[in-house]
Amino acid sequence: MNKIGMPRGLFYYYYYPLYKTFFSDLDARVILSQKTTRITIDQGIDAAVDETCFPIKVYFGHVKELCRYDLDYLFVPRLVSIEPRSYICPKFMGVPDMLRASIDNLPPLIDITVDLSRSDRVYKDQLFKTGKLFTKKTGRIKDAYEHGKQELAYCQAIAAQGYTMAEAIDIWQGEDIEQQLNGSLRIGVLGHGYSLYDEAISMNIISRLRQMGCTVVLPEALSLEEIEQEAATMPKRIFWTLGRKMVGSALKMEKMADIDGIIYVACFGCGPDSFIGEIIERKVSDKAYMLIIIDEHTGEGGLVTRLEAFCDMLKRRRRHKIEDYISAYG
Repeated sequence: MNKIGMPRGLFYYYYYPLYKTFFSDLDARVILSQKTTRITIDQGIDAAVDETCFPIKVYFGHVKELCRYDLDYLFVPRLVSIEPRSYICPKFMGVPDMLRASIDNLPPLIDITVDLSRSDRVYKDQLFKTGKLFTKKTGRIKDAYEHGKQELAYCQAIAAQGYTMAEAIDIWQGEDIEQQLNGSLRIGVLGHGYSLYDEAISMNIISRLRQMGCTVVLPEALSLEEIEQEAATMPKRIFWTLGRKMVGSALKMEKMADIDGIIYVACFGCGPDSFIGEIIERKVSDKAYMLIIIDEHTGEGGLVTRLEAFCDMLKRRRRHKIEDYISAYG
């Protein structure tokens, strides 16, 4: 049985169920790296060039971990575009090449190009060529791909119920996770999935907010149609897929009466985030908004203090809003 390594980083949080199902149906064994730790981060920092963003450095750390296993292949897709007329950060395109240049003794890379900006024909051709590494039956490869898409849709449906994508993947794999939706505050939390849902990168910000008595509302809980409708109100179309998703989600959350505030989690060194956070700050005027920028040097104490202050401010706002409706006569 062929063994394929998958790093637990970047678009793992968006597409793992698809590719895990695809390879498993072709009788390949998928080996996933462990959850991010400080060791993972330090390994990635040592391997990656300084100019890369924090999530890519963490991705390098996961790859270095997988290199210790006896793998037949390492699955590192070259991400260009995942939808028509939109693109992913250019650094993602070069990840396979950067890995080859930075890490010794890499297993053979399966670095199919994912570019759906104009058509999915080339992507499907490359995926079918990848499938032929494990079977010669074209029908079986097609069935594996269709099954993978179904499993991904199921996982996304789980996330739409209020879970993070990381939690949805765990549930999809059979784990039992208790949902927390009864907080006194409802806070919309935005960010790229590979930053926000990795507890080490985001410093467990979602769990911290839940522990502070907040219900966290994530972009996955909003419908794609609502997000696109709000993003379309911008004067110019945002061609970064995740950036457009964040702007559309923020504008939608601003109109939701039950949302008390919005937090945007960005990583230092992310080019698109450098202006997406600014756009959201300028457009969101009716809700409390806070931008949190994190990197490998961010301290937990400062993050917790900012979260506590933000929650205290929202509670105080709510009390004052209620008091505004009290009659002058008592």
